[in-house]
Amino acid sequence: MENILSVLNKTAAFLQKHGVPNAKLDSQYLLSHGLGIKRMDLFLSFDRPLQEKELATLRPMVARRAKREPLQHILGSTSFRGHEIKCDKRALIPRQETELMVDALGSRWSEGQVLDVGTGSGAIAIAVALELGAKVLACDVSEDALSLAKENVALHNLEDKITLVCSDLLSALPSGSKFTALLANLPYIPLADAPTLQPEVLNGDPHLALFSGDGLELIRKLLNTCADYLSPNAPVILEIASGQEKVLQSENFPKLEFIETIKDYNGQTRFVIFKLPSASF
Repeated sequence: MENILSVLNKTAAFLQKHGVPNAKLDSQYLLSHGLGIKRMDLFLSFDRPLQEKELATLRPMVARRAKREPLQHILGSTSFRGHEIKCDKRALIPRQETELMVDALGSRWSEGQVLDVGTGSGAIAIAVALELGAKVLACDVSEDALSLAKENVALHNLEDKITLVCSDLLSALPSGSKFTALLANLPYIPLADAPTLQPEVLNGDPHLALFSGDGLELIRKLLNTCADYLSPNAPVILEIASGQEKVLQSENFPKLEFIETIKDYNGQTRFVIFKLPSASF
């Protein structure tokens, strides 16, 4: 009879054969999820025999991962700053690098309503509401993404803190809206770069959430139109691809002043910050 250790080893080898990155770690997540135990508990139970019904649960999960379906879709959720976020094909899987956006806001904002543009799964809005106590208006052009965000907002009982709006950037925001901060993780990958992406990204995430012309099309549009929705001194924090900051610094956007860039965990420029100076009014 197979035990946990033998199944872990065979699963890791099988996934590695199919080109899955981090095959060993993924095998641990799959087994812990399939068995309903914590991942660290696997290491205390290597000799535990697995029943056929348990193996029958694990096999299709492993097969899906071998076909390069994102691990988060198989597990059904991921952790974003320690908060559980449901994941499926309706929205972009939250990335670890994006977590730093919440820290960037926390050191530059103190009160008022925050605007989250392109909210996707709602991960950023949820973290901001839970950790900073902010009220958030979160918008997205995708009805599918908003339906997932609604589930995540309900999961964390944040219906009184987060308002969801279907909007193409700012086009459907309530008239006269003013926000004391704007966050946006918009599509920033040039369509020409699609062949370079991992299958998990290309086939798992909605293309609407990944690609935007030359990579800056939607970001430029937002920067050209957001000033009228901001209160004086409001920070505008945008996630970008490394190198795009140079382009954005060289361009002029109505009423906005470029402030700084922030690097991610790998030392790559990941965020640009603009500001609406008080002198604009």
